[in-house]
Parts: sequence; C-alpha cells; structure tokens
Amino acid sequence: MKKRNLKIAAIVVLIIIGSLLYGYYGFLYKPLRDISRETSAFTVSAQNLAGEYEKNAVAADSRYLNKAIEINGNITEIRDSLLILDTKVVCGFDALPTAAAVNKNVTIKGRCIGFDELFGEVKLDQCTIKH
Repeated sequence: MKKRNLKIAAIVVLIIIGSLLYGYYGFLYKPLRDISRETSAFTVSAQNLAGEYEKNAVAADSRYLNKAIEINGNITEIRDSLLILDTKVVCGFDALPTAAAVNKNVTIKGRCIGFDELFGEVKLDQCTIKH
C-alpha cells in the first residue's frame, strides 16, 4: 500500500513540475508581436506625442503604452539603429532603413514603450518606416 501511495505522489509531483516548466517556457519564449502587420491604434505627430508625455506621463502611458502607433515628424538625428524624430521621439529599428536621412519628413510605425524622464524622450521599438 505504501509503495502505491509513493508512486501516485511521485506521478503527481512530476505532473506539477512538468506543468510549471511548460508554462514558464511558453511565457519566456513566446513569439514577438509583428507590429508592422498590426493596425495602428493612433496616428500622431512626434511633437504632440512628446508634449502629451511631458504634460502627463501617466495619462499618456494609459493611452499609448504597448500599442502600435504611427508617428510623423522630421528626422533630427541618426544613431546606430535609432532614428530620432523632432529631438523628442526615439525610434528603434532592427536594421536602420536605407531611406533614412536627417531633415527628412517620415511616418514611422512602432510600439510605444514609454517615456524616459531622464532624457525627456518617448521611446518606440520594432519600428518600420511607412511608405
């Protein structure tokens, strides 16, 4: 009888451990969203987006955070795989687009990841230039 109870307990423990590992790896390795294929929740100018975050970051986060948005503005700086629009919005790319040039007016689609209070910049990732 004890051996039977021990086997049942071992099976239950293995099932629990297996379920936990499956859930952990399913969460850890889930695929990234493809922002370029998503419908944009908002279209806004870089100046207006930055202004909303400077005015009230909490309200702007509730509106834009983790959503696909389109931003239009002038490229003021190019760094590594980043484009900076109107000195206030930093757009991260996997690979810098060849169409990027300083002082060019562009529309960029990306996922808003929040406001960097230290630098006073709104940050986006998974960006693509709209044509």
